Amino acid sequence: MPGFGSSQGSGGGAGGGQGRGGGRSGGARMGPGGFCTCPACGHKAKHQQGIPCFDMKCPQCGAVMTRER
Repeated sequence: MPGFGSSQGSGGGAGGGQGRGGGRSGGARMGPGGFCTCPACGHKAKHQQGIPCFDMKCPQCGAVMTRER
C-alpha cells in the first residue's frame, strides 16, 4: 500500500565551516619513506608506512623515536 504525506525539515544552519587540509602544521604527514631516529642514542630505523615514529621505541635504548626530516 503506497504511503501518503509530506515532511519538511526545519534546519536553520548557516554553514560556517573552515574546511579540511590546507596547510602544513604540526601533524603534517611526511609520506611513506624516510627514517625514524632515536633522539637519545642516534639509532636509525626505516619508517614503516602507517606507523608513526613516535609510536615506536628504540630497539637499542628504549626511547621514543622521532621522524627524520
